[in-house]
Amino acid sequence: MARTIDLSRTVHDLVADNPEVATIMRDLGFADIAKPMALETVGRVMTIPRGAQIKGIDLASVVEAFEAAGFEVTGKPGAAPATPAPTGEKDAAAGAADGAGAADGAADRDAPSAATDEAGRARLLSSYVSRLSAGEDLESVRREFVANFSDVDAAEIARAEQGLIEGGAKVEDVQRLCDVHSALFHGATREERVANAEAAVMESIAGGSGKDDFKTRVLAALKGHPVNVLTLENKAIVRQVAATQQALDAGDDAAAAREVALLAQVGGHYAKKGDLLYPVLKVRHGYSGPADVMWGVDDEIRDELRALSATEPDARGSWHDRAVAVVRRADEMCYKEANILLPLCVRCFAEQEWLQCYVDLRGYEPCMVDPAEVGRWGEGEKFAATLDARATLDGGDIVLPTGTLSAAQLDAVLNTIPMELTFVDEKNINRYWNDDGSVKLFKRPASALGREVWSCHPPKVEYMVRNVIDMLRSGQRDSVDVWMQKKGEPVLVRYMAVRDREGAYLGTLECVQPMGFARDHFAEG
Repeated sequence: MARTIDLSRTVHDLVADNPEVATIMRDLGFADIAKPMALETVGRVMTIPRGAQIKGIDLASVVEAFEAAGFEVTGKPGAAPATPAPTGEKDAAAGAADGAGAADGAADRDAPSAATDEAGRARLLSSYVSRLSAGEDLESVRREFVANFSDVDAAEIARAEQGLIEGGAKVEDVQRLCDVHSALFHGATREERVANAEAAVMESIAGGSGKDDFKTRVLAALKGHPVNVLTLENKAIVRQVAATQQALDAGDDAAAAREVALLAQVGGHYAKKGDLLYPVLKVRHGYSGPADVMWGVDDEIRDELRALSATEPDARGSWHDRAVAVVRRADEMCYKEANILLPLCVRCFAEQEWLQCYVDLRGYEPCMVDPAEVGRWGEGEKFAATLDARATLDGGDIVLPTGTLSAAQLDAVLNTIPMELTFVDEKNINRYWNDDGSVKLFKRPASALGREVWSCHPPKVEYMVRNVIDMLRSGQRDSVDVWMQKKGEPVLVRYMAVRDREGAYLGTLECVQPMGFARDHFAEG
């Protein structure tokens, strides 16, 4: 009886029926098939034709190999891909294909990619950005991304994004590409994508990004470590996303509105990433592209959730449609954080940076998790104790034109002023802020000291900060007032130029003052 192999079945099922399939495929160049975890995860959603397309292996040669081994091959696609160009010609072909793809929307998007190295894939990403910017449907780009990047690790995507932005691409255009990252490890469903991400970790534990991903898992299980805290919160957000999606799927917009209001708490988690992760990746490790892109997406999700929380669902369904869209983005951001952002931070951050991150996290409330779940990291506690010891002020006096204060007295005076004070010097470097030990309206992680003030703000507001400081520096203004609502209370943020007695600019003082007391006083009168 003739043996048959049905190419429409998954690789996992074919190998389960006949282990010889694995041997033939390995000899053809499908090296991952020899890895049990890859076969158990990726193999369950991958077919041979799809794998051949991704690997750049001629499907006709695959069919011939199985027929030579005595198999009858069925389930073949209507047309086999053309024989790949020789290796030496692939880069040139990739460049030509990329240019044509960006210019001609009618190009065959399903053809196997010639981008077999990182440079070629970076060109492909550039073409995707161009097509998205030109208005092409996101789903068509997503399908091609899946086909060409299923075996690419997250760090390479981050490097490519960085290169795009350094090459002049707009952050907001690259940010649109970020919306296809949930397809990084391919798969039609979230469960398949997660399974394939797990496979990518296990496949390469012996080296490269696999070590980073494995270490991410280890740190995620280390109670109290920043990766552990962020992972706990991310999982809680995933649960809330699921609850919100369930209400939306049921068509109960009243219930969905309540769930959206709970999901809007995600802003506290995003604030941690924006204060403690993105600036460090951007300033100290050169990943400004990925940091700015994800930071921007976080801001968009947070702002939309807040807007929806403040709006009643409408009969026309626009609220429902917006809620569905933002919940999907929040879900995808959870996936990107777990599989892209945190492994990238683990790869880049030194132990000292994690220790400082741990100390800074003490100034933030847990997001969607019980504070009892957030444990203490032993090494972090030791580091915090050394900082507290260093903070002990000596007895030296500071002589000023109008009097003399000890360092301890000056520290106490500044901390007694009922404002949050921050000083940025003439070179735009964060130099000082007061701290009375209370929870701040605006978080100021110690890791931001010594950094340019721009790095502490998300990309969408950086230009406003620059503009304010430029006006103060030039003398166009001596102060700039910004009023806002924060935690239900009116807040005045005043930026003031600091000048010496001769009028020379020394820096900018930011004063944050809650004004609820004034509102209440005049309301009583």
